[in-house]
Amino acid sequence: MTQAINSTQALYRCLPAMDSLLLIPQVIGFIDQQGKPWIKSLLAQMLDDARQQIAERQSLPSWCLDISNITTELASRISKAQRQSMTPVINLTGTILHTNLGRSQMCEAAIDAVTQVMRSPVPLEFDMGQGKRGHRDSAISTLIHELTGADSCCIVNNNAAAVLLMLAATSAGKEVIVSRGELVEIGGAFRIPDIMAQAGCKLVEVGCTNRTHLKDYAAAITDNTAAIMKVHTSNYHISGFTKVTEEAELGALCKDKGIALISDLGSGALTDLSRFGLSKEPMPQQMLKDGVNLVSFSGDKLLGGPQAGLVVGDAELIAKLQAHPLKRALRCDKMTLAALEATLMQYRNPEALDGQLPIFRKLSRPLAELEQLAQTLQQKLADSVNSSLFDVTIQACQTQVGSGSQPDVLLDSVALCFAVNTNASKHKNSPSVLQLDKHFTAASLPIIGRITANQLWLDLRGADSDSQLIEVLTTSLLSFHRKIGFHREIGFEVKTVEAAS
Repeated sequence: MTQAINSTQALYRCLPAMDSLLLIPQVIGFIDQQGKPWIKSLLAQMLDDARQQIAERQSLPSWCLDISNITTELASRISKAQRQSMTPVINLTGTILHTNLGRSQMCEAAIDAVTQVMRSPVPLEFDMGQGKRGHRDSAISTLIHELTGADSCCIVNNNAAAVLLMLAATSAGKEVIVSRGELVEIGGAFRIPDIMAQAGCKLVEVGCTNRTHLKDYAAAITDNTAAIMKVHTSNYHISGFTKVTEEAELGALCKDKGIALISDLGSGALTDLSRFGLSKEPMPQQMLKDGVNLVSFSGDKLLGGPQAGLVVGDAELIAKLQAHPLKRALRCDKMTLAALEATLMQYRNPEALDGQLPIFRKLSRPLAELEQLAQTLQQKLADSVNSSLFDVTIQACQTQVGSGSQPDVLLDSVALCFAVNTNASKHKNSPSVLQLDKHFTAASLPIIGRITANQLWLDLRGADSDSQLIEVLTTSLLSFHRKIGFHREIGFEVKTVEAAS
């Protein structure tokens, strides 16, 4: 017992002192670049980790062996600490608009626009023609009028905010009629009844879950009714014995009764999605023609732009939204507005739209191209690893749009699937697809897939660059084999990294 204690104490005595670490020339170089307080705190954490390892495993970490190891470990910790949380990833989950992965990717025009407004002062609220204060929504309002025919537009930070502001500005203290079949809940516990309560409106439910008639709306209108609200049930579908009252019918009713017809469109497509094999989404331009006074929708879903909420429609009602105190709390900054404006400009050229916006580029990619990519990847991986720990197969799969859009429609796609090799699985220390998944997600450019039926599926419809994916996946799989060293135990051989490049 005494010998073990003495041995542990000896290990503690092997740890370098902080003062000596701070005198290492390479450490001094790090201090000059990063500042002494932060570098000293990283060194202190290294020493704390070493003490913990001694206490738990009676061993020293490898970085304690010499000065070069110390500086290498410190450099690694500096690099890891400086890595921003929102670094790029490759989304191969099978969900294009993945909420947890940032939804829509920006087109190059939007990226350039955001970069410019970050670098220079811009006329965010300055009318260049009049030489006086302007409104930050003006440029986009003009674009929206051009694209949808709406009189005006109000932009806030997401569609939930748009719905809240729309209700608060038009219907506070009054009744709003909604079909029971449209009292939706979306992610994050956003519920229409709760939003109405926050906006100060009284919800009046009409009809049944599956059927709501025009007469149901008409019978519910009172002197205290401010609006009828339609909610697009974008994240679920009811089929069978159903009845939905169309906007054109409600538009005529609301006009006759002198109340507003407002709509929460949710995902907000400005183009017909049926060309991708998806269902035809209701579009704001058609809803406005049908008599809807205000339509709200998202910017970062089917529109293909940044996170934003747009309310478009009647100029008089939009003016109420712009004047409401909530608008300032919910308004967008210059970067969002720049990205949204650049995205909307792409809609001026419908023929080129699918090539400009990443979401449409992915939705429109031919299945044959994905199959060819899968075959190329499979061959590259076979060339890099002689006898893999994993069987790599090509499987048919289906991609979903995501973010509550088109929940009942899937696109045919192709996946590269990883399953533990039969021979490897017999070994007690066999690696798992979960380990491989964690390795992929920990890479400098993480690959995000999904695990189903004991296989790691990488849906290739989510790929942005084929050449980049080939390089990253090949290198990452090769490094996984080398890291675990398991191939040596069961006679597998791994080729050199040059074979992967």
